[in-house]
Amino acid sequence: MARAWQHPFLNVFKHFRVDEWKRSSKEGDVAVVTDKVLKTSVYRIRGSVSASNYLQLPRTSSQSLGLTGRYLYVLFRPLPAKHFAIHLDVSTEDGQVIRVSFSNLFKEFKSSATWLQFPFVFQARTSDKEVAGVAPPGARWTCLQLDLRDLLLVYLSRRYGHLKSIRLCASLLVRNLFTSDLCFDPGITITEARRAKLSVTPVPREMAFPVPKGDSWHDHYVHIRFPSVSLKTSGELREDRSPPEAVFLGCAPQLLYPVAFSKLEKDSVAPVAQTPTLTAPCQALSVPRLLPEVSLSHQRLEESSVRDLCANGQDTSTWVQATDAHTVVCGGRMFARKSAEVPVALQNAGSYRHFLPDPVLRLKGVIGFGGHSTKWALWTKDGAAVVYPCHAVIVVLSVDTGEQRFFLGHTDKVSALALDRSNSLLASAQAQPPSMLRIWDFQTGGCLSLFRSPMQTVCSLSFSGSGTLLCGVGKDRHSRTVVVVWSTEQVDAGGEVGVVAKVHTDFDIQTFQIACFDETRMASCGRGSVRLWRLRGGTLRSCPVDLGEHCVLELTDLAFAQNPDSCQVPSSRTLYVCSRRGHILEIDPQRMAVRCTRRLLPSRTCAGPLPQKQTPPGVGSGIAISGLSVSSTACAVGSEDGYLRLWPLDFSSVLLEAEHDGPVSAVCVSPDGLRVLSTTSLGHLGFLDIPSREYTVLARSHMASILAFSMERSRGQLATVSLDHTVRIWDLATLRQLYDFTSPEEAPCAVAFHPTGSTFFCGFSSGAVRSFSLENAGVLVEHTRHRGAITSLVVSPDGSFLFSSCSRGSLVQYDCAVSQCRVLRVAANVVCQDARPNPNTLAVSGDSRLLAFVGPTKCMVTVMESASLGELLQVDVSTLDLTGSHLGTAVALCFDPAAPDHLLVSTSSSKVVALDTASGRIVRELSSVRPVACSSLALSESPRFLLTATGRAIKVWDYSAPTDPGCQVYIGHSEPVQAVAFTPDQQRVLSVGDAVFLWDVLAAPESDRSEPRPPPVHEADWAVWRHVCRLPRPVYPSPHTSRLPALSTLWLLPSPGRDVGNLEDTVASGLPRKQVPVPSHAAPPLLGICARPPKDSAGEGQRPWAGPGTFTSDEEGCCEESPGTQGLAQAPHPSVLVERELGGAGDGAQGTAWGSRGFPVSPRHHGQPSAHSVGKGKAWPTARPDSYRHFTARYKTSTPAKTVFFPPTGGEQLRLKAVVGYNGNGRANMVWRPDTGFFAYTCGRLVVVEDLHSGAQQHWLGHPEEISTLALSHDAQALASASCCGGGGASRCQIRIWDIPKGSCRRLLSHHDSAVQALAFSPDDQLLVTLGDYSDRTLALWNTVTYDLLSSIRLPEPVHGMAFSPWDPGELTCVGTGAVAFWLLQQHGADASFQVHRHPVPEEVGVAELTSLCYGAAPLLYCGSCSGQVCVWDTSTGRCFLAWEADDGEIGVLLCSGSRLVSGSNTRRLRLWAVGAVPELRRKGSGARSRSVLLERELTLDGAVVSASFDSSMDIGVAGSTAGTLWYISWAEGTSTRLVSGHRGKVNEVVFSPSESHCATCGEDGSVRVWSLASMELVIQFQVLNQSCLCLAWSPPSCSRPEQQKVVAGYSDGTLRVFSISQTAMELRMHPHGAALTAVAFSTDGQTILSGDKDGLVVVSRRCTGASLRVLSDHQGAPISAIQSTSKEYGELGVKGTDLWLAASGDQRVSVWASDWTKDHCELLDWLSFPAPVTLEVRNQVECGWAWVWASNSTYCTLQAPGIPPPSLAAFCPWDRALLVCVGLGAHKEVLFYSLRHKQVVVKTPLPFFAVSLSLSVGTRLMAIGFAECMLRLLDCVSGTTQDFAGHDDAVHLCRFTPSAQLLFTAAHHEILVWEVTGH
Repeated sequence: MARAWQHPFLNVFKHFRVDEWKRSSKEGDVAVVTDKVLKTSVYRIRGSVSASNYLQLPRTSSQSLGLTGRYLYVLFRPLPAKHFAIHLDVSTEDGQVIRVSFSNLFKEFKSSATWLQFPFVFQARTSDKEVAGVAPPGARWTCLQLDLRDLLLVYLSRRYGHLKSIRLCASLLVRNLFTSDLCFDPGITITEARRAKLSVTPVPREMAFPVPKGDSWHDHYVHIRFPSVSLKTSGELREDRSPPEAVFLGCAPQLLYPVAFSKLEKDSVAPVAQTPTLTAPCQALSVPRLLPEVSLSHQRLEESSVRDLCANGQDTSTWVQATDAHTVVCGGRMFARKSAEVPVALQNAGSYRHFLPDPVLRLKGVIGFGGHSTKWALWTKDGAAVVYPCHAVIVVLSVDTGEQRFFLGHTDKVSALALDRSNSLLASAQAQPPSMLRIWDFQTGGCLSLFRSPMQTVCSLSFSGSGTLLCGVGKDRHSRTVVVVWSTEQVDAGGEVGVVAKVHTDFDIQTFQIACFDETRMASCGRGSVRLWRLRGGTLRSCPVDLGEHCVLELTDLAFAQNPDSCQVPSSRTLYVCSRRGHILEIDPQRMAVRCTRRLLPSRTCAGPLPQKQTPPGVGSGIAISGLSVSSTACAVGSEDGYLRLWPLDFSSVLLEAEHDGPVSAVCVSPDGLRVLSTTSLGHLGFLDIPSREYTVLARSHMASILAFSMERSRGQLATVSLDHTVRIWDLATLRQLYDFTSPEEAPCAVAFHPTGSTFFCGFSSGAVRSFSLENAGVLVEHTRHRGAITSLVVSPDGSFLFSSCSRGSLVQYDCAVSQCRVLRVAANVVCQDARPNPNTLAVSGDSRLLAFVGPTKCMVTVMESASLGELLQVDVSTLDLTGSHLGTAVALCFDPAAPDHLLVSTSSSKVVALDTASGRIVRELSSVRPVACSSLALSESPRFLLTATGRAIKVWDYSAPTDPGCQVYIGHSEPVQAVAFTPDQQRVLSVGDAVFLWDVLAAPESDRSEPRPPPVHEADWAVWRHVCRLPRPVYPSPHTSRLPALSTLWLLPSPGRDVGNLEDTVASGLPRKQVPVPSHAAPPLLGICARPPKDSAGEGQRPWAGPGTFTSDEEGCCEESPGTQGLAQAPHPSVLVERELGGAGDGAQGTAWGSRGFPVSPRHHGQPSAHSVGKGKAWPTARPDSYRHFTARYKTSTPAKTVFFPPTGGEQLRLKAVVGYNGNGRANMVWRPDTGFFAYTCGRLVVVEDLHSGAQQHWLGHPEEISTLALSHDAQALASASCCGGGGASRCQIRIWDIPKGSCRRLLSHHDSAVQALAFSPDDQLLVTLGDYSDRTLALWNTVTYDLLSSIRLPEPVHGMAFSPWDPGELTCVGTGAVAFWLLQQHGADASFQVHRHPVPEEVGVAELTSLCYGAAPLLYCGSCSGQVCVWDTSTGRCFLAWEADDGEIGVLLCSGSRLVSGSNTRRLRLWAVGAVPELRRKGSGARSRSVLLERELTLDGAVVSASFDSSMDIGVAGSTAGTLWYISWAEGTSTRLVSGHRGKVNEVVFSPSESHCATCGEDGSVRVWSLASMELVIQFQVLNQSCLCLAWSPPSCSRPEQQKVVAGYSDGTLRVFSISQTAMELRMHPHGAALTAVAFSTDGQTILSGDKDGLVVVSRRCTGASLRVLSDHQGAPISAIQSTSKEYGELGVKGTDLWLAASGDQRVSVWASDWTKDHCELLDWLSFPAPVTLEVRNQVECGWAWVWASNSTYCTLQAPGIPPPSLAAFCPWDRALLVCVGLGAHKEVLFYSLRHKQVVVKTPLPFFAVSLSLSVGTRLMAIGFAECMLRLLDCVSGTTQDFAGHDDAVHLCRFTPSAQLLFTAAHHEILVWEVTGH
């Protein structure tokens, strides 16, 4: 509806009534004038300063236009000889506001995460350059058409939401603004369009410019469309039609020179210079080469995706019009891309291919801390993570796991940080003046606001408690202190940050902080002053504190006391201030006076410093205190003597102290007061754990720029050298420092690890080269042959030689193969003498044969033999750029790992050239976009990726592209990057400069496809096969054998045998071998290739047809047997591995076949033993594929109980009635058969069979763990289900075969080790195939008659999906990485074997992963990819002949029937396609047209699509999503209806209405859901975003009327929300707590709400007003686990009051209260504390993974193992209100019945485990107890009998009886089971 009123277009000025100035504003010289050209009124905006003269819509920044039109049309004319600016605030779909600016003031294009600046450049035909910039005298009226959707998508990869505001700044005339989703052509009128029957959309009359009769619109006006460019190319230049000036957006340097235009006019081939256009920032005009002609069904432009942009050829003479491709500009080049829904005929696909994954790098970790300052380090509110800056990056580090996440966006070092109390907002300021501030969403990491502060530098930031105010302190350009207060209240809703108050002061401020008890009060301290501030009425005022004799002190830090009573009692508030002379001042903020002064003096003993009271400031020498932090019980002090000390608040003695190796900069106590964070000026960050008295170092950092680094292969270590005179060794896995070497006299300049030994070499500024040992951390040898500083070190890959160069030009060769490295040769004056330290000025080839360096001058590159130092080649790089004004110099060198004879050279002229070291010729050249030389180069081993360090950015180039490669730019460094490199495993990238950045490579490098040789397989696999087969190193075919086809990468199966398995593990892990492998005595398996055989080629009793060199494998292997002299048994019917040839059918008659690496393999003779298929050997280590198709079991710490005592059959008191929820974590875990009505899905470890008509359910229980997938037989008589392996003693996955008519388990199978990825029945239901996940990688074939295992094959790589052919029961298809594999089953009696034919995806498709598949009309196979494409295969020929882009994300579900195809993806979209013309397209071949592949329908679900099933006509179906919802889909109606739904996250509470008509649940997903108890259907849902709903309560029976039915919910941000059930709306929102709520309850009259939080506070609030009546802090320090209220007689139990209520907390305490809230009366009745053992002991509960440490008091001290301790629970006994039922942490596992009358425990009932949930029924006297062992116990409190029940796969953390006790609800994480209580 938001778009309806704006269609077809919107007149912005008219709609917002600009002339009334009520909804718009103006500033400066803005007037209405009459324009002579348009003959109408226009607005004139003029003035010398654009920012002071403007017209703005809407009136204020807090408002929004809400315009959703894709196009914005600005009708304006620039004023001659003036500048103008247009600013647009555009909101993205996720709420991010982007400022887009266009102005002729801008000189170049600039961009950031929240700002795009486009220069508007005028260029006249004259050669006078002065006219460029300002508008020329004859500037025309212009229609500026801005495509806002593509603009955000192309430049920021964001999705356009709406237009928020517009500001038009001087100097210009503006007629109007329009928005529309239609693309208008202003040059065509409506009359002309109708007369000529044109397909364009003419402009409406309101937008039209007047055109004189007979003239052309373009003769008088200018039309500019941006960012789309579509220009006509013609061989004739019509000067009478071209405008007098050209307008360009963006930086195109060659277009600004008039000489280029004159040449173009002379050639008469390019009207570009004469046609106004918009260009994106680029270096040269690039021409998109269109894809081959494909007939399109429609010509509309679809959404562009930067990752799918296609690099093309380049031609600077003309622009090619893109008629059927979407043309965008990116990275300095034009790209053409097909429409999103238009199929591409692959026969005509030409050179279409994908560029790189976008992004190809992702920041994984950062080594470093500080940068601008080392004082900023903050705790998160839960104390689990630390926030700190690392130069320009903000890091959030988990203290337990070491994981990091980042806030990226700053372009300079971060100078200040602030985090609000709720951890919602993070504020940061950067040091570069003028200082820019960013407000971040701390949970998501998104930047909410970017604004410029009025200060040059910001030194301090502080948030208020609510996060609505932000205070900053800094210096202005006159070095005066400035204090600014900003309002951040609207920032999370897309609003701007506004200045509330600003004050200039002359006194010094070192620290500024907002008070925790009042956000309008602040405090500051500095040199000689402590001031108290107050914000009132938009004014910030301050008053000094009388310091008396201490006014001369230099005060360094302050902190408010964390007193819980400070909010209510002003007299209890205290401000602590410390000084550099050791003083601690206690200040009373109320009286503004010093209460007490203490001074910390150095102690003469080791006991620590002694405090002295009232010491004069000039007496003695105190400890220089740099920071302090205060908790409720202690004060942490950091001092410049390197000590962190913990004092009690009376400073009587030191409690703890920790010594650092440098001055402490800052300290911070965690919110729970148990940890103290400290930072030092030497770049160390760590914390002191108070309970354990242990200090943990979190991060270390270099304190100056890093010059070079080197990586060690086997240990995963990193060595860095820095200008801070240190050499440091790091562990790349943990990013922790292992060693550091300090050299105060000389600075290290270069470093290199030995490739095999445990040593590394370091060069110093003195010219010394030293060898260090990592084993004894000492110097092995030192060489001083150099006279100047070492500039570079490099070790040959084989470890034979070390080379070093120095600034005096000498080169030294060392023999490093021996332990004592010795000098071999010294060459003087061969290396460039004025070179600075650069690790890339020396390079050794991958085969250790060649050495290259820059020298003897910086313009020369020399290549030598590495062994003899004999000169082979010298190249003068200054001749590479003859057009430049300066001579080019060599900057960095790098050898090509795949082609050792190719040397890459980076030059100062921004070029990277590849030289042939044999001839010196240029093999390849690429130019960087920015005119900055690449200081470092690195090429992957593939080689596909090229890394370049350019300034502070890193560029990744697609080096495998045959033409001009594209690049991606990554920022994050605040200083120039010194070096970049790939890690040895090629999976990560390192970059160093200001810090060490570790990046993940999101795409595995692949071989260069432009080479004529076939692509290689993994080197580790080939190393195994070279050893086992005893083959020589691979060689490539000679020119005489070039007729042999190129083959795709082989799927290699490991050879059987123990030795091979060991070798496999060694090679795959990258570790050196511990011993030399011993070859097997059996004949080695031989590798071969053959064409695909006919299906009927193998007759009965004969061997299956296999071409020459066929590799065979048995179905029954002996992989666990040791290889012996007898070898392997001959397989009667072997499996065949067949590779599809890329270039067509191979020559099957050749006696010698070629492997994929080109080495010859002889055909296997019948007498040779064949290799078997891999059985259940050890799996190869595999990382989880980046595909959501793979099932991953939900993490849980609970383990099912080993022994459960189930009740006898027929005697159960509970019967499972219903299951609420669907497991969205499963994959293909829903089946539906429309003809039979069978419908089943999974929830946890249950299979739920539901009748869709009646809603009745059957529950099949048997799996011990979570079910991953389902499969239904074709006759609908059997259902297969698979669960993952896990607890309960299950060593392998369970596969259960269910008999559907009987509803029982027919057979239990077990074969896979981790999880089952997919199940499939053959078309005749005679076979069942089970596929293991990425870790198991096993394909198993079962006979469904006997369920015997027929064959099991280990796969070399993960498979994402599989399906049986519907036409051939013996053909199975699998999809995975870049290929489709057809498995042909050959059965001979009881024997079975496979022939595998692998067909690679054509290069033109450009997809890396095929993730889903389904069969269509014979012989078609549809495959979905991770990039959203659907490929169509002809299974008869194994050819992929069609592909189209069906989605933006990964397609995980494909279903086809007849002429319809359904696709589901992780973008939540479900699409219906018409594919009826595809069979015809297959028959026509390359001449076919693909216009008939059409999108019929599209639906968006609530999560990624994981399962789907449709009827034969594809009209109706059921689809499941990751949100845990099953949807009924009707394509005819275009609707989706919820069938089954549940909570996405953990269910925290279940409550019931007094009438039991409804129940309500709440969960971690922030939702409150109301269900009908009769049908368990969802009725109402209340959703709160970005919060978790932790507790819930329904109004009591006293509120019986419908309008009185309320539900109160408590959330993680400390808020309470009251919802009205009858009005389905929120009535009240209150915020009584500062911490997350954990329990809530109504009083008996329903007018009062009792709530408890995780800090132990209980607040009593009025339901109607939200006012807090009282706050009880008796349980403070432990979370409230339960609150319950019941009624009582007024004088019952000897106390007054009508209500009896209790509160239980996590420290094993229960308080019981009597109250009368109408009289504001509340009295403590009883206080319980569970006992604990006197002696310290550890109780381990292995089954649950829990361990507690008990102390002499009743509080548990430390959690020793993963998991959460069971809560302390208490409840009133329903049949006796004077009885309390308590469970929790105690001396024994038991239930206690406590009598309030007798004040003692009257009954104890033992339990098998600690209880985690409890519920008691009314009348039946039953008690339900849930355990963490996935078990539920029902206890009859009358007879004492117990019954145990199973059904959940996680801890039963919730049990709730309905008021009538007829039903019992239990919950385990997101699963809800409804039990019917029987027998009572």
